[in-house]
Amino acid sequence: MKSSLFTWLLRLVVAVILLQTLYFKFTGAAESIYIFKTLGMEPYGRIGSGIAELIASILIVIPRTTLLGALLGLGVMIGAIMSHLLVLGIEVQNDGGTLFTLAIITFLCCSILVYQNRSKTPNLFKLNF
Repeated sequence: MKSSLFTWLLRLVVAVILLQTLYFKFTGAAESIYIFKTLGMEPYGRIGSGIAELIASILIVIPRTTLLGALLGLGVMIGAIMSHLLVLGIEVQNDGGTLFTLAIITFLCCSILVYQNRSKTPNLFKLNF
């Protein structure tokens, strides 16, 4: 019971963090545009990463596809973390490092979800009709 509750908490944390950033990416908020211009990926990187985060969120909350969503989430968060460390810096436009912290939290939660679901890897692409 505790394990199941913990897993759902991890799923919800990841989904909420990823979904709340979509508003800013899809509406073209100034901070999102600044980030992706700095990375040389505006607007396609902003929209593309938003779509990837939306897909990851949906996959994570569906128990059967949690592993796939967590793997996608890990990939997106590795990109975000590396962008912060190599180009943007920890603090972006005086946000106090909030975006970086959220990326780390999401990365850690996705890592735990991947570890918890590692036994499902052989069945990841198995279709059952």
